[in-house]
Amino acid sequence: MHRKALKNFQGVRYVESENGDRCFYIRYRDLNNKQIEEKIGWASEGITPQQAQLIRNERIKAIRLGDEVVTIQSRRKTSLAFGDFFEDRYITNASVNKKKITVETEMFVYKKWIKPIIGNKALKNITPFDLERIKKTMKDAGKSPRTIKYAVSIVRQTFNKATEWGLYDNINPASKVKTPKENNKRSRFLTHTEAKELLLSLKTRSKQFYEISLLSLFTGMRAGEIFNLKFGDIDLDNGIIHIKSPKNGEDRVAYITPEIKEILAPKKGKSNEYVFKDKNGNKIKEVSNAYDRAVKRLGLNNGVEDRKDKVVFHTLRHTFASWLVMKGTPLYTVSKLMGHKSITMTERYSHLSPDTKRQATEKLTGILDDNVVELKIK
Repeated sequence: MHRKALKNFQGVRYVESENGDRCFYIRYRDLNNKQIEEKIGWASEGITPQQAQLIRNERIKAIRLGDEVVTIQSRRKTSLAFGDFFEDRYITNASVNKKKITVETEMFVYKKWIKPIIGNKALKNITPFDLERIKKTMKDAGKSPRTIKYAVSIVRQTFNKATEWGLYDNINPASKVKTPKENNKRSRFLTHTEAKELLLSLKTRSKQFYEISLLSLFTGMRAGEIFNLKFGDIDLDNGIIHIKSPKNGEDRVAYITPEIKEILAPKKGKSNEYVFKDKNGNKIKEVSNAYDRAVKRLGLNNGVEDRKDKVVFHTLRHTFASWLVMKGTPLYTVSKLMGHKSITMTERYSHLSPDTKRQATEKLTGILDDNVVELKIK
């Protein structure tokens, strides 16, 4: 990233982030006349151009006296504790770039499970064995594989940021740790009655999320795919929706049913304009609380403990696939409509299909009743 010079501050430069924060650097030459560029820190951390200038002056004075200069990065790499980096730098950056609920969850998991074991250890001294201790502690406490995997992921992301910012230059210890496998395959789908009641409840309270939910139910589109949908992706004449850059990276199409045409046809917008927008006219980033409230009002999750069996927005996509299979649609066709990478992902619905194998076999019954061939044994 290009460094910009600062007027009236010789040898001080800066880069500016997307959110307007500035990171200050100083340039000077060492005893061997080699140009050094040293990162001083961000304005959001309290660093000012004046402070950067003073540090540069100290460096130059030390070099003239023949003293060795130890940069901030060198000092940090040898002593920076995981907890200090996480709380002072990582989580601050996350607050700008991640959802509030994600930041709060990461902070909770860090304080509860990560900090007690590696919070006070220097980044350079943390090993895969330390992360195994975190895993064991969580497992002994009865935490799910999903939660344990999430904790390891937080550590991995923290080390990645430390490396990106020049504060860590070893192999990420999390890359050497195996995370427990989790069974996160959802099997819950809605009955016709449940789907009607859910859509009706949404329609009376949030017309837009009623439309979004109906679109998912009749196309199998993911929430993110619907939020990314633009008017240029819709071909009403041919009854096709072009789903671009989906989760698996392969574009696909969805087909417009009469129910979908009814909600899309009245909508008008420019080709590059989002079909569904938030209250500020921007792209929607998350599922509305209106959906969860509707599910709660209908009691669809009452008494359900296993998260895989809970009704969430993604349940609409599973319902789309389940209904198709129950109608006898071949799994290969369903796989393509869902945008699955392989047929294996679609086979979870195979138990819902009509017993076509038995039906096919029974068609052979009586086939030899006419013109039976007698075999003579010599």
